[in-house]
Amino acid sequence: MQSGLTVASPSLQLPAGFPWAQGARQHAALSRAREAGTLTVDVGPKPVRPLWKATSMFGELTVDPARPKRPDVVTTTDWHAPVIWEGTFNRRVLNNYYQRRNITVGLAVFAVGRFVDEYLELFIRSADKHFMVGYKVIFYVIVDALFRLPDLKLGPLRTFKAFRVNEEDLWYDLNLLRMKSLGDHIIWHIQKEADFLFSMAVNQVFQNDFGVETLGKSVAQLHRWWYFKNTKNFPYERRPGSAACIPFGLGDFYYDSSIIGGTPQEILNLIDKYLKGVVHDTSNRLNSTYESHLNKYFFLNKPTKLLSPEYNWDPKFRLPPQIEYVKVVWRSERD
Repeated sequence: MQSGLTVASPSLQLPAGFPWAQGARQHAALSRAREAGTLTVDVGPKPVRPLWKATSMFGELTVDPARPKRPDVVTTTDWHAPVIWEGTFNRRVLNNYYQRRNITVGLAVFAVGRFVDEYLELFIRSADKHFMVGYKVIFYVIVDALFRLPDLKLGPLRTFKAFRVNEEDLWYDLNLLRMKSLGDHIIWHIQKEADFLFSMAVNQVFQNDFGVETLGKSVAQLHRWWYFKNTKNFPYERRPGSAACIPFGLGDFYYDSSIIGGTPQEILNLIDKYLKGVVHDTSNRLNSTYESHLNKYFFLNKPTKLLSPEYNWDPKFRLPPQIEYVKVVWRSERD
């Protein structure tokens, strides 16, 4: 495996007794960077206009209007963001656009404990084969023990960078630790290295091309189960005291926390809001899930692109006719 920079993440060093291991210092670096105006993605000698402002007010490349249609599914949201299904995009047009711009896409994954041994190797092998084929990709792998990393030979245009979280931080909520670590690395170096970034759960396997049709300023994944259910039944956080609360009668879609994407700055914004939400909930003795905070964020900050359940399907579910081409398969933690 190609080895890039290896960095040991510093301890969070948060106040003792704080149940979520989260305090003002948790997002201080994010706030300082924002106030200093240092969150702009530095991508070197690229076009003056950011890639995500290409030709659409929603941050996506405007594809040939004669692109294929899918009358059987929702392909555009109420706020005019595209929902990506197989057959709704022109792969040739997209590749022609992005290949001229020499983009780099980051893929971040977090794995600790048994997740390293059981899921990480297959995740990386499948991503190496199917993720952004033909484009420069940097794998950002955050683990608890570098010696447990699988020994893999990556394909061309692939770079691998491994980072370690401190063992004393592992008793924290893992979603909190994952997002805090990712936010730190975005500030330290990712925003200077990648034009676009995805963060994915490690217990997934790529089965088909996951290409540039997924790129955008802010990318959300539709939940493989709840997409086909009535909005009123979505498991949003409903307690009014929670920062993640979406009141009854409101909400657009239910988003899956296993995949988020966008520009590094947009993901950093999401992380900042999530960490502040955790602080708020903890002060009110509430414990809302990361996925609840994610859904609240996308309710207030509409994603510019949505990925259909084809990009995160659970093979234990019966395949509905709307799913034509599964891109990523979810592996249950019980597998």
